[in-house]
Order: sequence, then structure tokens, then C-alpha cells
Amino acid sequence: MMTNRETPAGDVDYDRAPVDYAAIRRPEPRLAEAIRAALGEVDSVLNVGAGSGSYEPTDCAVTAVEPSAAMRAARPAHLPRALDAAAESLPFDDQVFDAALATMTVHQWRDLDLGLAELRRVTRGPIVVLTSDPEVLGEFWLGRYAAAVLQAECGRMPAISRLTSALAGSVELRSLPVPANCTDGFVEAFYGRPEAFLDPRVRAAQSSWGFAAPREVEASVARLGAALRDGSWDQAFSALRTAPTYDGSMRLLIARP
Repeated sequence: MMTNRETPAGDVDYDRAPVDYAAIRRPEPRLAEAIRAALGEVDSVLNVGAGSGSYEPTDCAVTAVEPSAAMRAARPAHLPRALDAAAESLPFDDQVFDAALATMTVHQWRDLDLGLAELRRVTRGPIVVLTSDPEVLGEFWLGRYAAAVLQAECGRMPAISRLTSALAGSVELRSLPVPANCTDGFVEAFYGRPEAFLDPRVRAAQSSWGFAAPREVEASVARLGAALRDGSWDQAFSALRTAPTYDGSMRLLIARP
């Protein structure tokens, strides 16, 4: 199914600004294990906002939905082709999937409530949502150097209470610690590797930087670079360099009917 869109389906136009997911946003195995366990014993999964296929299970039948042509093209050959559709209008009959999955995507949907209602309509079992708690994310150390960037990211993330209410049913909330060598380059993945934010490839793979003015991004990078050179970052946060995990904002919601 193909659609013609004059505007992107979400708040980021990945067709105009494609992300190097293959290099920077590789699935983190420990997060993948937690997500697969949350889905449970199912035969069919709908992955909405599927992107390039991160965290899709490979041991069951997956139907992927992704509105960005660039992201659909970035999916590796071993994964099923993704359908061109958005969460708010899923082209499926009622309750045709055992489970549904939405990883780091709900904050981009234009109508969150409608998108989650559509997931419940087409799913007879659990809906698993991977997201960030904006209240916790706002406490991340990056805000000391890039306040506008972190504020923009927190502003995009729906409150956990809103997600819980919209998902309805029985909703379980799990916190997911971020491992020190996390291979998925979202913001908190580099909690103990601050130098990574000086790399423009890393910033390009984190959509939050695109919501700040270029001058503010430049100033933020300069502030962090200066703090790393003069040692003030390490004076404040050196313990994070050797911390095996970081208990940050990553949350897994499991909604059961």
C-alpha cells in the first residue's frame, strides 16, 4: 500500500533528513531481549512506526508499518518489507494480531490517542510500547550543556500517565537500565561517553538536536567540549564513565486487554 503525503506522518521528516541507523542506532541486544520477553508467546506481531526494523522479533510473523520511505528502504533484507501507513489509520481488520509493538515512536505520532486506539483495535493481546519518561529524561546531565536540546526532547515525549490512560486495560510499567556500551545511540546511551555528543554523526542520529536552532546546537557542543577539556565534566560526572548501567528514563509499557 502506498500513500502520497505532502507532509511527514510524524514530527520528523526522515525522508529529508535520513539517519545513519546502520552505524549509530544499532539495536541493543539487552533491550531487544526485554522487548521480546514482554511480547510473550505470540505467533503474529504488528510493529507500528517500525523504522529500519530495530527490535523486531525474528521468531514470529511480523507485519511492519512505517510511513517514511527512507526508513522503509533502510530495513535489512532479512526483515519483511514494511507497509506505507501511519499509526492513526491502520489498514487491518479488528483483532488480527496477537500482539503489537511500538518502539521509540509514540512521541512522533500526530494523534497519540487515535494511534493507540488503532493499535488496540487490531490487536487481541499485549501492546508493548518502548518510550522515555520525560520527567526523568529532563534530569539527564546533558541539560547542563544543551538545555534547549533536552527541553525539546522532553517536550515531545508523552507523559507516562497519559500513555497508561490511553492504553487502558491492565498496563504494566517496567524500567529498563541502559548498559554502558549500549549500541543503540539514543541520548542516554552515551551517559558515560560524553565525547560522543561532539560527533555530528551521533547528533544527526538523535532527532532531538534537530529541534534546536543551529546556533544553540553549536553553542551547546562548544560548552560540552570546553567542559571535557577543562575537566569540569569529569569533576561532576566521572562516576558515570565506569557505571555498568544507567537507570534513566527508558520505560517499557505492556498493555493487556
